[in-house]
Amino acid sequence: MIAFNQFSEELRHRLKHSPLPGISVQLKMAPPSRRVEIERNPNQTPRNSAVLICFFPKNGETHLIMIKRAVDETVHSGQIAFPGGKAEKEDISLENTALRETFEEVGIQPQQIEIIGKLSDLYIPPSNFIVTPFVGILQEEPHITPNYEVERVLIIPLSDLMNPTNCVEKTISVRSIQLHVPCYTLDREIIWGASSMMLAELLEVLNLPQKSFT
Repeated sequence: MIAFNQFSEELRHRLKHSPLPGISVQLKMAPPSRRVEIERNPNQTPRNSAVLICFFPKNGETHLIMIKRAVDETVHSGQIAFPGGKAEKEDISLENTALRETFEEVGIQPQQIEIIGKLSDLYIPPSNFIVTPFVGILQEEPHITPNYEVERVLIIPLSDLMNPTNCVEKTISVRSIQLHVPCYTLDREIIWGASSMMLAELLEVLNLPQKSFT
């Protein structure tokens, strides 16, 4: 069991005082077909977006929030993600984008969340977004109200993320294309692509052992 207070202070310290691992660690969980695309500069000006990796205590243990996006016609339809989305004109910063989108998607008020740092930006070729992952904490379990963009909310114990047996390779189907990808299997879902790359960097920041499929 990972005690929340100990975890949050350790994470806060590491985000403030340690350099971020960056692309070399993110690529450990990148789909093989995407590694070249991710490493090179985008062909067109990417759009800015932000997500929130949010931790909170539940029954004395640290948990984090992820969402399963509703099935629609968008590029990332039905995938597991962190709450977040594209920057809008009214956003004063990307941090504001992450907080606004989190409120819209899962109903957590911005004033409840303390932002303690961020991870490395990540380019996502299919949607041409540059994503900034912010890290935040809540002091208590939130009341979650998902909106129409969210099929379900995942409440994941940090201990499950740390369990190496949950880091595997699987063949998945994406728009009728078969892809063999590194992923995390958490809460009955497959977490792959950009979300798994962010989780890999998070584990590296925490100096936790993890697999490499490169």
